[in-house]
Amino acid sequence: MRTIMLLICVFFAGILHAQLSVGETHREVPHPPAAKRDSAHRPILRVTIWYPAAPGSIEKPILIGPESKPLFDIGMAAPDAPPAADPHSGKRPVILLSHGFGGTARIMGWFGIAMARAGYVVVAVDHPGNNGLDPMTVPGALLGWERAGDLRRALEFVLADEQIGPHIDGARIGIAGFSLGGFTALVGAGARADLARLRRFCVAYPQDGVCRPQIEFPITPAQRAAFESDPANADLIGNAGADHSIPHVRAVFAMAPAVVQGLTPASLHHIAAPVLIILGGSDVVAPPRTNGIIAAHLIPHAQLKIIAGAGHYNFLADCAPDAGLPICAGTGAQEDVHSAAIRAALRLFRQHLEVVE
Repeated sequence: MRTIMLLICVFFAGILHAQLSVGETHREVPHPPAAKRDSAHRPILRVTIWYPAAPGSIEKPILIGPESKPLFDIGMAAPDAPPAADPHSGKRPVILLSHGFGGTARIMGWFGIAMARAGYVVVAVDHPGNNGLDPMTVPGALLGWERAGDLRRALEFVLADEQIGPHIDGARIGIAGFSLGGFTALVGAGARADLARLRRFCVAYPQDGVCRPQIEFPITPAQRAAFESDPANADLIGNAGADHSIPHVRAVFAMAPAVVQGLTPASLHHIAAPVLIILGGSDVVAPPRTNGIIAAHLIPHAQLKIIAGAGHYNFLADCAPDAGLPICAGTGAQEDVHSAAIRAALRLFRQHLEVVE
């Protein structure tokens, strides 16, 4: 009888979550390390927050691109709506969200909004020097481990924010990311970067998807070598293998993680938080065999889900039919991939973030 009642409660809790309105708000956060990567050397981090909004909040469509011809359809959210308190504890779990190489926080809004609609506060950033709103930079492209520090700083700021802070529980943290954001999520959970290891891999397998120049911002091997050998960058490069983990991370959700060959196997083996990795079976940008599958085998008790036929960019927001962007080519219907990712993430986060020990 007790089991039946618990299942009924979970069922109705799911219905309640599904009916939540979602708010979206933005912050600019002081962050000195951003200046090393930002094209204009601004020590600023842009943060996007999705959260359950108060009843009566009016949601509006979120689109990327010109109003007359949008490129991506993100979903619906209420701009700067007042947050809704959790009816049980008053505070909600937090999910930190990292976009892919050259992406933006909002391009992962399909995922962030779904998590907020399920009762979570989602904190996402535009990674300096490596986002689609600003000019890309070589430091922004190569210093991937610094992204975990972006998420950590965003979390610190949001915890102290007068509007959002009182509604979130800093002891119940999940972290999610796509592509290089999946790499970021693993680093935030304790994985450590190793540039020499990645370099050796790319010498041996130059045609691997993570070793080829990326369409968002092509960097030649010569540019990479020049940056890494410049004495002015020694401190930045030397920080690669440091501990960039984020405190209180209790679950990790990595979508098509990339550059896994740039992480030490020992550090992956020592990740303690539960990890779920979801991959596209036809991904040629971050091939599963040399990225996500490797991570799943090395991380203790990691769960792995592979979506047959899905490519790398299926994990982006819905491309407009006539967007004409190279990254949209071949994505086809993205709804099935999005739905599978959302279901998997909610199973993970509900299991590991809902109860305060």
